[in-house]
Amino acid sequence: MALNPLSFEEHRDMARELRNTRARLLQLSSVAISVYGPQSHTGFSFKKLNDAMDRICAEMQAQAELDCPGLDAGELYTGAKT
Repeated sequence: MALNPLSFEEHRDMARELRNTRARLLQLSSVAISVYGPQSHTGFSFKKLNDAMDRICAEMQAQAELDCPGLDAGELYTGAKT
């Protein structure tokens, strides 16, 4: 457990930034894959990047639940709660 866990407000801010970044990366990935193809190095790298973003969002969702019990803070990372 973190010594100084993020507050609910800090999780809200981080979740918003991560959701926005994830959405933008998906847009850029779509463009790159449409130009270079899914089997290109570029397409493969974007896939890995998007997978990593999915993992970090899932990890932060779990961490938010630990940091802010009873507040459904994990939903901030899914967009179910803003």
